[in-house]
Amino acid sequence: MGKDNSELLFSKEQVLTAQALKLYEQVIHYVNVRIDRGDWPADVKLPSVRSLAQELGVHRLTVFRAYQELKQQGRIYVKDKSGYYAHASSANAMKAFAACTKRSSANHIFHSESAYAADDPSVSAWRGMDGLTRVQSVNADFQFSKSLIDPSLLPNRYWGELMMQVFEKHPKVAATYSAVQGDAELRDAMAQHFSADKYFALSTDEVLITSGAQQAIDLISRSLIRTGDRVLIERPAYGPAMEIFRRQGARLTMTDIRPEGYDMDQIEWCMKTEKPRLFYMNPTFHNPTGFTVPDDQRKRLPELAERYGCLIVEDDSTYDISFGQRPPSPIFAYDISGSVVYIRSYSKYVAPGLRIAAVACRRQVMHSLLGVKALVDNGSPLLNQKLFLQYFQSSRMQQHLKKLCIALQIRKETMENSLAGSGWTWTSPAGGLNLWLQLPSTLQPNELLVKSIQESISFVPGDVFDPVGPEGQTHIRLSYSYANELQIKEGISALLRLSRTL
Repeated sequence: MGKDNSELLFSKEQVLTAQALKLYEQVIHYVNVRIDRGDWPADVKLPSVRSLAQELGVHRLTVFRAYQELKQQGRIYVKDKSGYYAHASSANAMKAFAACTKRSSANHIFHSESAYAADDPSVSAWRGMDGLTRVQSVNADFQFSKSLIDPSLLPNRYWGELMMQVFEKHPKVAATYSAVQGDAELRDAMAQHFSADKYFALSTDEVLITSGAQQAIDLISRSLIRTGDRVLIERPAYGPAMEIFRRQGARLTMTDIRPEGYDMDQIEWCMKTEKPRLFYMNPTFHNPTGFTVPDDQRKRLPELAERYGCLIVEDDSTYDISFGQRPPSPIFAYDISGSVVYIRSYSKYVAPGLRIAAVACRRQVMHSLLGVKALVDNGSPLLNQKLFLQYFQSSRMQQHLKKLCIALQIRKETMENSLAGSGWTWTSPAGGLNLWLQLPSTLQPNELLVKSIQESISFVPGDVFDPVGPEGQTHIRLSYSYANELQIKEGISALLRLSRTL
């Protein structure tokens, strides 16, 4: 079995330390990959316990336990004194799956959960959250891996003044907990803002305050997903979200997002046949691609969700970072059945240290979320909420957003100008924080990353967002939001110069 490219950057010992999955569970993923991919068709004999253990470099008992689990799941079966075989039901499912994908010009629109796992079980847990965290933790002079705002662009000097105002108005704010659902004043202010500005009616009781968008995703996963549930997710996708759903026991099905949005026929087919519990999406200035789903698809998605009983989770973490025309209304605005849960984060571009996000949903979902939120932290910090409320209700926030969008647009254009003539290709985003670039066929993202880090340049390789699809092996994400214009010019020049040596 070939060595995974991630090992070029991180040692095997580091990877194993970070794993959340037990080793036998990783072997299960590996076998599922080989069966679903067609390497081991129905009724074909699988490698013996001894030979597979040697191939994967694990103990025979580890493989034996994995085979026993797969047998209980109906994925494989045993013939007396003969060995283990792939089960026929697996092949039949894949035939139906293949028949669907042939109806699309993209032959790999959908990818099953088992296909998401890395071929090598010893590195499968590197993907997603851990992979992104490791790359972003690299200390680099030219920091293009962090999809965060340059601190110099944030309203830092106002927070001391706001803090004094909060303590004058609420002298005991640090001496009490928030309500589990969040501060009532802040929830009311957000409900009014959404109702007026985003064109959907929302009551105070339909808003939940969380400690960032990532906690919101985790709460949704814990409260709504059971082991074995199917989750539909975009490809490429936000790595931590993939990992959150997988650790909850979900099986992932992935659908491509393109500059023109989704293949709606494929999404309907998936909702109808695979019956996903939810569809997690980032339709506005998508991370990492920067694509925005058009309005006509946004109107149709809630209809499909209602028809097939699939909950849509709309992650709108950078909606305000727009470089021109305002983006389409959120999908939540077109929902009349309670089929959409809306996540709105302000952490990235107002005050990352406050970790403020809001979840908007109808009451039947809110009840489930509150039960989990009470167990997680019994409510987000009240002081943070009151501070953000003071800023949210002031004119300064809108002034800040206007200036921030101008500054980020300049940085995006600086990066694009620096990349001109490189042979690297991308779709220029109308907002957000990132460029999703396709490298020339002669360049390998992980090989380039290893060399770049040696030169104090960081970026995120595509396989963090697309673990098995082709884009993971050909694309990288460059964030233009954290570095200033001079750093962008010098860093991109150095990166291109380095790429020409590979």
